[in-house]
Amino acid sequence: MTDEIDTGMDATEPTGPTRAGFVALIGEPNAGKSTLLNRMVGAKVSIVTHKVQTTRARIRGVCMAGQSQIVFVDTPGIFRPRRRLDRAMVQAAWGGAADADLVVLLIEAHRGLTEGALAIIEALKARDGQQPVALAINKIDRISAEKLLGLAEAANAEFPFVRTFMISAEKGYGVDDLRDWLAEEIPVGPWYYPEDQIADLPLRMIAAEVTREKLTLRLHEELPYQLTVETEKWEERKDGSARIDQIIYVARDGHKGIILGKGGETIKAISTQARQDLTEFLGRPVHLFLQVKVRPNWLDEAERYSEMGLDFKDGA
Repeated sequence: MTDEIDTGMDATEPTGPTRAGFVALIGEPNAGKSTLLNRMVGAKVSIVTHKVQTTRARIRGVCMAGQSQIVFVDTPGIFRPRRRLDRAMVQAAWGGAADADLVVLLIEAHRGLTEGALAIIEALKARDGQQPVALAINKIDRISAEKLLGLAEAANAEFPFVRTFMISAEKGYGVDDLRDWLAEEIPVGPWYYPEDQIADLPLRMIAAEVTREKLTLRLHEELPYQLTVETEKWEERKDGSARIDQIIYVARDGHKGIILGKGGETIKAISTQARQDLTEFLGRPVHLFLQVKVRPNWLDEAERYSEMGLDFKDGA
């Protein structure tokens, strides 16, 4: 198997003019970018948890809309960086926006124009109209229609958004309208990927992200950001199944015990949940083996950043 997601089906050749373009989803942490990406693509290609700052790499998901191929760049949330990893994540976010044909800024309806959202808007102003920017107000089911309209007016007074969309990425409200608009706005040109490919992210990284999601959901109180997961080995078996060996790196000995749990109960539960997700995602059996290793300085190792799709130098 290649390092790209492929259904194995023969893609049909398009008839008539085609469009293809990159769309960057930007916003504060937890604004709903990953949820929107997954709904647009129709598969789980980006980690989604209730914990902020979970998306570390620029994950591309490919959405087909008629004759248009929309390639989404799901960036890390933009926030005030404190550590090397934080700085690398923020640089990756703005790098994703710089490379895109269109930018979509997500803000949360119930939080409104927060200090962080306004800071992103100011940064967009400084970019001097490099690409058209649309506004997507997410989680619209959490506030009244009157407040929603007021927020839209206030946001557009701050920045000349080309379009404003009211959506719920989780429930799907308004997502089709946003997708259809993007499909018409991206440039005319050949598709970048086969029609049946949904992501250009290596399968090894997606597998690591799935396990990291389960760790984050289970241990978000004890280990918020002090771990990373790497897929060490991927073996294709003759029976069609895959053996996946992963290493969970933690910064302290105490963290290792938390992940293992009493009698290994915690890591067994995490492994089962991740294996089930990967089996469903790949459409075939998966044998998942997890190890936990202590690396006190993994946050300062260039190799770890490369595995996450980030540039070590950006965190300097």
